[in-house]
Amino acid sequence: MDDDDFRMESKQGVAWMITFTDLVSLMLTFFVLLFSMSNIKVDRWNDVIDALSQSLNPSSTKAEASATSSFNIETLFRKRAINLDYLASVLTDATSKDELLMNSRLLRMEDRLVIALPGDLLFEPGKAVLNDGAKKALFNLGGVLRNVGNRVGINGHTDPSPPSGTAYTSNWELSMGRATAVANTLKRSGFIEEITSFGYADSHYTQLPDIDAEKRQALGRRVDIVVFPTVGEF
Repeated sequence: MDDDDFRMESKQGVAWMITFTDLVSLMLTFFVLLFSMSNIKVDRWNDVIDALSQSLNPSSTKAEASATSSFNIETLFRKRAINLDYLASVLTDATSKDELLMNSRLLRMEDRLVIALPGDLLFEPGKAVLNDGAKKALFNLGGVLRNVGNRVGINGHTDPSPPSGTAYTSNWELSMGRATAVANTLKRSGFIEEITSFGYADSHYTQLPDIDAEKRQALGRRVDIVVFPTVGEF
């Protein structure tokens, strides 16, 4: 076999590859055409992308997961608890500028800060609906408290006289209703931490100082905003 015959046989041996290449090109064109005419399911497409990303670059996924676990939304927006001594000075200044709140009593106790609000200035006798002046005053007070992360509780109190001519059958219900009304107003002012409300009725009345009977009863009908030194819960 001479050189010319060998070259001819070699060309015939690879001729099938040209036909195969044309066939593959036509098939790819056909599938691309089908894909262009179909609707993509975005959720499944995203799953495919995520799976490929994890397979091709797993280190970035681990780094992202680690960062997310240690630096999440709660970490970003969680506020710190403010020192109660400093907070007492801030609240003293804030309450002294309000005609209603200036009648409240600010008590710095060992483990808490108490703002004793006079119930007679907040509510009508035997009722648990805040008057307009009280709503405005508490909304302004909430504007100060919403900047701190301290845990806050609301305690409602009454004098020993049973409620009469109202929708409440006991002082327990009345004190709880008033505490809830104050808590809801603070919430509407932008305070995002959890507020715990309690109604104590007249169970703490004997702990009040020995003062004039009328003033003692008025003091008994109070609502306490209690600020704790620890951070509140979401």
